[in-house]
Amino acid sequence: MPERRSPTLRRRRLSAELRQLRAHAGMTLEQVAERLEFSVAKLRFIESAQWIRPNIGDVRNLLEIYGVTDEREREELLRLAREGRQKGWWQPYSKMLSATYTTYIGLEAEATKLLTYQPLIVPGLFQTEAYARALIRVTPDEASEKVLEDRVTVRMERQQILTGPDALSVWAVIDEAVLRRPIGGPQVMRAQLERLAEVARLPGVTLQLIPFAIGAHPGAGRGPFTILQFPEEADRDAVYVDNFAGELYVEERAEVSAFHEGFRHLVGVALSPADTMTFIAGELANS
Repeated sequence: MPERRSPTLRRRRLSAELRQLRAHAGMTLEQVAERLEFSVAKLRFIESAQWIRPNIGDVRNLLEIYGVTDEREREELLRLAREGRQKGWWQPYSKMLSATYTTYIGLEAEATKLLTYQPLIVPGLFQTEAYARALIRVTPDEASEKVLEDRVTVRMERQQILTGPDALSVWAVIDEAVLRRPIGGPQVMRAQLERLAEVARLPGVTLQLIPFAIGAHPGAGRGPFTILQFPEEADRDAVYVDNFAGELYVEERAEVSAFHEGFRHLVGVALSPADTMTFIAGELANS
């Protein structure tokens, strides 16, 4: 099973702490950059958790400028920097994945709960290998066969966090369109329906379906999203959105709160988990 500790989450927490320390010190990006002979772009890069391997020397210098003298606080922040330099299980595949998706995998690796809405396709954590391959092969980029297969491998590896003693908790709401779209052909779809039924029985998974009979609902006309929640209070919820305009993260409290509210509305109009299982069983019987 992939390691559940994530250097991505450590870098995110460190960046948030450094932003807060600069704010408490009453300093602007330009002032700090001038003191350290950094470019403002580099400092903004650090504070937005985009660094791949934090530079320990840079962190020490920032702590000096911000007047952090408490040894325990300094050591905790330096520990985050050291752990942020480690490599996650997904690192060998990072060159063939977008930077945003790589970040998502890193955050997912240590999340305790996901709330996800998918109106068109099966959530990645629930996909069979054949279904995932059929989806990945229609991506618009001209990737090699090896790259395509590696992307399938990454998706299958991610699914290991659904089982085990510290399994990820997932609450997924899908639209009936997910079951109706014949991705990969009839045999692939039947196997995918069986996989959905299997995953829905896992203790940490809640699956709900919004049937066409509902008509218009809060998710109609809106795209998929995933809310990630973490074990430490210091790690705020994040939202991952993926569409034709690109992948992005939402971390501002008000915006994340809006996604939580939207998800609650989706849950309210969806079938119960038990009725969802009955619906999927009916589809299997007819396939």
